[in-house]
Amino acid sequence: MAESFSVKPGKKVCLSDFDPEDAGGFDKEAAQAETAENVIAIDELSYRFYADKRRALLLVLQGIDTSGKDGLIRRVITGIDPLSCQITAFKQPSLEELDHDFLWRIHRVLPRRGDVGIFNRSHYEDVLVARVRKLVPPEEWQSRYDRINQFEDLITAGGTTIVKCFLHISKEEQRKRLQKRLDDPSRRWKFDKGDLADRALWNEYEEAYEEALTRCNTEVAPWYIIPADVKWRRDQVVSSLLKQTLERLDPKFPPPQPDLDGIVVE
Repeated sequence: MAESFSVKPGKKVCLSDFDPEDAGGFDKEAAQAETAENVIAIDELSYRFYADKRRALLLVLQGIDTSGKDGLIRRVITGIDPLSCQITAFKQPSLEELDHDFLWRIHRVLPRRGDVGIFNRSHYEDVLVARVRKLVPPEEWQSRYDRINQFEDLITAGGTTIVKCFLHISKEEQRKRLQKRLDDPSRRWKFDKGDLADRALWNEYEEAYEEALTRCNTEVAPWYIIPADVKWRRDQVVSSLLKQTLERLDPKFPPPQPDLDGIVVE
């Protein structure tokens, strides 16, 4: 499955080559059933992964506003024990974070061995928002692609497996989701007028994403471009990727202490 959602490292990523509505031949019921099975498997595998403690796993979720990062986390990560799961949402950098290199705030919240970390947005904001909004000079954000690749090489060599997912939605689907937030009193609190300013820069963001997906698509940390117009398809694909990654890592329970047979707890 993974190959159909990725581009070979070294090739230019064109988002127009990927259909955000691609259902892969599934219907809603079948996809949701597979997602439910994946969630159960992820629960069991992540338990062994936590006991094994040989590696860490980092799931990076990127996507334009309303692409469904929060919903995906609610539906797919539900089975992982909170003790072994860290979810970090990256907002506008604080004054303390701005006093450091842009990767400082990322490095300090990386998952420990045995843990599954989920980044809701990530270090890629610093070649997306920072670029489109002109928050740093061009020579600064241009230099960040290589620094991100070096950073991901470093943490992979140190024992972290990275799964990077770009949640790909269409401009029309975003319009519908933003309007739904406005029309539904229970969701209106999620609407931010700033989303409209970013929507006006859709083409600039798409160009920035394509460059990030191209230049930071490596053998050790490839990108997966996930069709996200259909929520149940998005959840199915990401849960399958996460399950397959954990299966490939093949976590094992560590051996018990010797001479436990015959011990009776009174």
